[in-house]
Amino acid sequence: MPDLFDPVKLGDIEAPNRILMSPLTRARATRGHVPTHIMAAYYAQRATAGLIISEATGISQEGLGWPYAPGIWSPEQVEAWKPVTEAVHEAGGRIALQLWHMGRIVHPSFLNGAQPVSSSATTAPGDAHTYDGKQPYTEARPLELNEIPRILDDYAKAARNAIAAGFDGIQLHAANGYLIDQFLRDGSNHRTDEYGGSPENRVRLLREVTEVLVNEVGAGRTGVRLSPNGDSQGVDDSDPESLFTVVAQALDTLEIGFLELREQKPYGTFGSSDVPRLSPLIRQHFKGTLVLNSDYDKEKAQADLDSGLADAIAFGRPFISNPDLPERLEKNLPLQQANMATWYSQGVEGYTDYPALTAQAA
Repeated sequence: MPDLFDPVKLGDIEAPNRILMSPLTRARATRGHVPTHIMAAYYAQRATAGLIISEATGISQEGLGWPYAPGIWSPEQVEAWKPVTEAVHEAGGRIALQLWHMGRIVHPSFLNGAQPVSSSATTAPGDAHTYDGKQPYTEARPLELNEIPRILDDYAKAARNAIAAGFDGIQLHAANGYLIDQFLRDGSNHRTDEYGGSPENRVRLLREVTEVLVNEVGAGRTGVRLSPNGDSQGVDDSDPESLFTVVAQALDTLEIGFLELREQKPYGTFGSSDVPRLSPLIRQHFKGTLVLNSDYDKEKAQADLDSGLADAIAFGRPFISNPDLPERLEKNLPLQQANMATWYSQGVEGYTDYPALTAQAA
């Protein structure tokens, strides 16, 4: 059986170990969603990950509703990403860009007052993070059928821009209650057209977007992220087993480079305690490289590799405060604790100032 420190193929991406850095929103871009120079240092520090999956990155202004998060729709954004990917490559790493459309989670203040879009006229629970503090979410308007081609074009352009910016691949964010997830699950998708109703219909947008990405960058450089277990930002499904069987079969047919699942149980902290783990079911229907994520430690990660359930494990929060996480895990060394107060601040504190082992020793 492989261990965490053995290489793995993620489609066309050769990863030197099975410890991936999962997407982590850090809010270090500009107010105009342009990457900044400190992001190059941050990602380069973490280049020993088998693959870095970048923070979620907006494919369009319509799809981005998080303060100081980066985008990938404009020439300025593409140029600003280039020093980031160059720094990672110079440090010997690999990095994929996660493509993000937030759907109903976008507050109108990001859209000059316009309604956000979703599968149906629904409202997310709770409050949105905005430049003016937390504000209640508003009702989204359903995407019209004649708008779907525009959404597909936005994803296609974002994928092209990612490769132009030097990324090694892309990952479709189809998880966590954002736009694709809003179409997938019947708790948020109330449509009666070909994008609603049956699981096959609700999977249609995911399949079409993934096909577009595969056509743009190749299947071997395309990944997808799902969160099949329980509620995510008010998005849930009445029959997740049936739905995610269809999802897994669709993605398997497209032969994508890798599929990442945000696990909730038994290791996660999201959702209710009685939510079953769906990765074993998805593993039966998706034969490609499967990556699991959510609150793993070394022992639990290795156990899922040993069982054959996972091919790699994506670590999130441990990478915030441990830029050299693979080395620390391999040497069984203590992990540094992150300062949560700086997760979404805009400076270097709590971002690029966590020391690596060599700096600590010095």
